[in-house]
Amino acid sequence: MSGFFGSVSKNDCVMDVFYGTDYHSHLGTKRAGMAFYSKEKAFQRAIHSLEDGYFRNKFDNDIKGFRGNIGLGVISDHEAQPILVSSHLGRFAVVTVCRITNINELEQRFINERRTFAETSQGSVNPTELVAMLIAECDDFVSGINNVFANIKGSCTMLIMTDDRIIAARDSYGRTPIVIGMKEGAYALTFETSAFPNLSYEPIHYLGAGEIVEVDVDGFRQLQKPGDKMQACAFLWVYYGYPPSIYENINVDESRYNCGAVLAKHETVKADFVAAIPDSGIGHAMGFSGETGIPLKRPYSKYTPTWPRSFMPQNQETRDLVAKMKLIPNKAVLEGKSGIFLDDSIVRGTQLRDNVKDLHAGGIKEIHMRIACPPIIFPCPFLNFSSSRSSLDLATRKAIKHLEGDENANLDQYADPKSEKYAAMVEYIRQDLGLTTLKFQNLDDLVTAIGLPKEKLCTHCWDNSSSL
Repeated sequence: MSGFFGSVSKNDCVMDVFYGTDYHSHLGTKRAGMAFYSKEKAFQRAIHSLEDGYFRNKFDNDIKGFRGNIGLGVISDHEAQPILVSSHLGRFAVVTVCRITNINELEQRFINERRTFAETSQGSVNPTELVAMLIAECDDFVSGINNVFANIKGSCTMLIMTDDRIIAARDSYGRTPIVIGMKEGAYALTFETSAFPNLSYEPIHYLGAGEIVEVDVDGFRQLQKPGDKMQACAFLWVYYGYPPSIYENINVDESRYNCGAVLAKHETVKADFVAAIPDSGIGHAMGFSGETGIPLKRPYSKYTPTWPRSFMPQNQETRDLVAKMKLIPNKAVLEGKSGIFLDDSIVRGTQLRDNVKDLHAGGIKEIHMRIACPPIIFPCPFLNFSSSRSSLDLATRKAIKHLEGDENANLDQYADPKSEKYAAMVEYIRQDLGLTTLKFQNLDDLVTAIGLPKEKLCTHCWDNSSSL
């Protein structure tokens, strides 16, 4: 994933953008950037790698020299952003949250037209630069944004900054969000509304799917109405959204609490405690404990002062070390006890397997794992969530290959929680991870817990249903 924050202010907005972007650090892993415009210094930009440090440390010196009443920042998985462009539309900066599955096809089209690319992303074309080139093919920004929507396969949500405004466009099917906030003398645009409270912004408008707006110091104006269809990524609420954030007027942590409570309604196991696999399992565990009355305990503590996120280091050996060292088991809670553990999802299962080993080493008697979403069977073609992995990297596909000899066999049956094949797949995963019991959330219950109609949610990775 990636996340962004922008601001237009009657006063200098550098610190708002700096801190607002920092509040998206949980969404990106490798690159970050900021851009500003002021009449005195024109466009300014800085981009840094986050692979060996945190956003605030990397940009601490840059913000001392930045000036601007308008600016934006972004934290990305891979690509360097913002992209600065000089074109017939004027000079502008652009940031995106996107995944373009036909990027090679579009690259070849531009090369055939004798166009050039200046930016790279892990040895390939930078998708945000490609978006900028598609925008600049048209006579105005709205037409350019729709040119992006018409030509890419995947998804794209973006902010465009000129010298006097920010234009915001939400993905044509609303898979990722943009929210406008306001305080006296300033407006802001964000992926995560959790960036607003400490900067004194109040959310005033949630962009709809395909909606385009422009924001300046006088307010915001709609340039294009939202479309009729929306498929917001359900994982916004299940996993990668920050707990205080709100999408479609639905709070992340409330949805996770509901999710855990719905799971608990089907529970038959009597355990000594309920616990979360930190951090995203916490809300789910609270809901499960609240519904069952089983005490919520913390058999694991996360040591965050010096150990970074386990997926930031590039070296696999280092990632494994970080994942192990940052989670400290509490033997006093574990020894001789049975626990029900809540986690948001199982993708590969690698880190969960390590957690289970630590729990057994701590003396736990029984590990009952409850997963807040259904089994992930179909890699995501729309966002950078489980998208860079081959299907065989998924724990479900490994199980299917073991059971069928072919990881692509009978996928619809394996996605059906009422089928014998589904039960066999779950049992294989349970044994592979060393769990006492394993249960996944039913999709209908998950949809109920989120609180949106299923047709407004993208559930592709569970049931292969979202083909828009």
